[in-house]
Amino acid sequence: MSPTVARTPGFAYTAQDLDRFREVQQLAYHCAEQVAAWIEPGVTERQATAQLRRCLVAAGVRDFFHIPFAWFGDRTAFRHFHTPLQFFAGSRVLQEGMPYVLDCAPVVDGYTADIGYGGKVGDNPVWDRLALDLRVYRELILREVRARKPLNEVYAAVDAQIARHGYDNRHQVYPGRVIGHQVTRNTSRAPMGVNLFGFGVRTLQTLGRELISERLHGRSPLWADGRSSHHAPTPGLWAVEPHIAFRAVGIKFEELLVVTEDDAYWLDDDLPHVRRWTRLEETAA
Repeated sequence: MSPTVARTPGFAYTAQDLDRFREVQQLAYHCAEQVAAWIEPGVTERQATAQLRRCLVAAGVRDFFHIPFAWFGDRTAFRHFHTPLQFFAGSRVLQEGMPYVLDCAPVVDGYTADIGYGGKVGDNPVWDRLALDLRVYRELILREVRARKPLNEVYAAVDAQIARHGYDNRHQVYPGRVIGHQVTRNTSRAPMGVNLFGFGVRTLQTLGRELISERLHGRSPLWADGRSSHHAPTPGLWAVEPHIAFRAVGIKFEELLVVTEDDAYWLDDDLPHVRRWTRLEETAA
């Protein structure tokens, strides 16, 4: 008897679905930009996450894939992070010249976005260099996924580029060492707005089902560098978050990547980090 080969699932979303995912991602980035405009020296991480949550709720968000996060200073580089509790917002005070990262994942009508916004207060030449180089990773990931490379090999290609730049890989500090994870439409009937360990109960229920289903087919909804990610990119939506650092300065973007059976593309190019690169190109020209 010949062995059974798991079939790659087809792309499950309509153009209307993609529009809804794009709208939620835009909403998330818009709120992050509002908080970035509000933030100033003296603000704590907890105050920043509270402000981000208020903005999202005012925009109509009632549920979250995970609660908002904020990291200031060397915490943007995850220095001395040893337990998951250290990812939660703390009492770190933002000071002049410090970098910061805002991260939020709103859910609206089951459509999820998961975004990361990097910024700084005042001058920080190291941050400027990292922010410019971050573009290389966005282009690299898309190119490798379009070539249908196994996800753990794409991860390794990102690692190699980080080494060439002389930076540190900081997404390896996330639980599971993930650089990304699949995003689906949340159809859970669990209570809305209830969180456990920082993640929405609906998220945990949906993610649990996906983990079981994908593992049965030799795949994983979590994108890391291990054997479980040694498979071609699964069609669907992936929240991708390359996170790099140099010494005490860290930066990342996080946005949705669309993977079809034979192609891939970023869901939206009208995002703060992409606009920043476009402005720099126009200035140089």
